[in-house]
Amino acid sequence: MILTQITTTPVDSVALEQGTETIRVIDLLFKGGFMMVPLILLSIVAVYIFVERVLTIKKAAQTPAQFTDKIRQLVGTGDISGAKMLCSQTNTPVARMLDKGISRIGSPLKNIEVAIENVGKIEIFKLERRLSTLATISGAAPMLGFLGTVIGMIRAFIAIAQEEGSVSPKLLSSGIYEAMITTAVGLFVGILAYLGYNYLVSQVSKVIHKMEYNSIDFIDLLQEPR
Repeated sequence: MILTQITTTPVDSVALEQGTETIRVIDLLFKGGFMMVPLILLSIVAVYIFVERVLTIKKAAQTPAQFTDKIRQLVGTGDISGAKMLCSQTNTPVARMLDKGISRIGSPLKNIEVAIENVGKIEIFKLERRLSTLATISGAAPMLGFLGTVIGMIRAFIAIAQEEGSVSPKLLSSGIYEAMITTAVGLFVGILAYLGYNYLVSQVSKVIHKMEYNSIDFIDLLQEPR
């Protein structure tokens, strides 16, 4: 009885290993077909735009500490050239807006407001550059993936139709899962691009809020009694 139990308990691990087929991710990507090429290109473009915009927005948001206080002090004492020099040495949207306003001191207040607003529009355009491309990728990538799946399914069913006799489940399942790869990749790229777009929009909004706050503070400074 003991010998029988010992001989029957071992599992045929060799048979299990032979029946299990491991598929690497890189192999799946190659099985996706020619539609994987535009999807990979879109993913590269999306990553480039996201990284480049993050660095640009981060640089735009780094207004030096006590910058506006120094501007208020210089303008309050009538040192216009000193205020303009300080703005020229600070490479931020806020500094460029205030520099334009300082250069218009002596003009009607309405003209100063318009000048600052025009510079602000240009700076906002620079901050929002390429964001529309990222939004387009977030919508186009899933559609390209679905198109690749439809094409793959058509090819799979053509191959099944050309088979003589009974169709093996392996042939059917392999054709379907290979066709679904592009949809999965398209959704993955689209979701990442969508999340990146919304993050960048939120960061741009913070910079715009800072620009508006500093421009209003500068206009209030010009309206203070001397």
